[in-house]
Amino acid sequence: MKSKILIIGACGQIGSELTIKLRELYGAENVIASDISYSNLDIVNSGIFEIVDAQNYASIKVCIEKYKIDTVYLMAAILSASGEKYPMKAWDLNMESLFHILNLARAKFIKKVFWPSSIAVFGSTTPKEYTPQYTIMEPSTVYGITKQVGERWCEYYHNKYGVDVRSLRYPGIISWKTLPGGGTTDYAVEIYHKAITDGFYDCFLKEDTELPMMFMDDAIKATVDIMTAKKEAVKIRSSYNLAAISFTPKEVAESIKQQMPEFTITYNPDYRQDIANSWPKNINDSYARQDWKWKHQFNLKDITEEMLFQLNKKYKHH
Repeated sequence: MKSKILIIGACGQIGSELTIKLRELYGAENVIASDISYSNLDIVNSGIFEIVDAQNYASIKVCIEKYKIDTVYLMAAILSASGEKYPMKAWDLNMESLFHILNLARAKFIKKVFWPSSIAVFGSTTPKEYTPQYTIMEPSTVYGITKQVGERWCEYYHNKYGVDVRSLRYPGIISWKTLPGGGTTDYAVEIYHKAITDGFYDCFLKEDTELPMMFMDDAIKATVDIMTAKKEAVKIRSSYNLAAISFTPKEVAESIKQQMPEFTITYNPDYRQDIANSWPKNINDSYARQDWKWKHQFNLKDITEEMLFQLNKKYKHH
């Protein structure tokens, strides 16, 4: 019996690359991609695609029954910076979609759920250095609040109803394939694009703002790893701390300059600086490393080399 997978929010930054990876692993016919629009044609055209509204229970249930889905990856969300502009919209989307999926799992329509959390669950009162798995969590953004509440509900549904839900607290994610979707760590993707197109970047964070980051390949690997781990290995059912590397805008700029000496950067912090200030500098993810043997592969030098190489190719074709 091959697993039948539904990805909700498959056109987003993580969803799109996760879709491609899962189709490689399980076969295109077993991985159903869905989103509210046909915004990402690569995803729409690379396998089965359905329009599904994450806020509409019936819309999700129809799709699950149609394809006999047993595993759902709920990747639809409004992220930190966008969430501050549309607080109620972010709350409604992020929470309603999670309840729909948890309730479908509770009613045994699906067997397994992946739901992403984020370092946004932490706030300014959280210890900044090697933030522990269990610590003070007083998030100050709508996005962070939805993720923290979501973690509590995931654990509740697991303990109360036996729902097999698994979750990771993603750090900032860096990818060359898709543009970021309105997060505070977006600068770490934008900077590479601007380096190639303009030779210059105006950064919306201060040069010494250290934040936890991860290359997309590592984020996808972690997601697949936790979902393929044996049930008993997944001991934390709220969400696991996940880490790879931490760096500052200045450090990224320096790593780019090693390959593009003429690159320049300026710093004009905006409202996203306050969000970044409330987040950890680095994360202790020893539980993930111990429980299901998580290991990251990419450091900053690897990321910069890969980003510049791939984006150079991309912009030459356009």
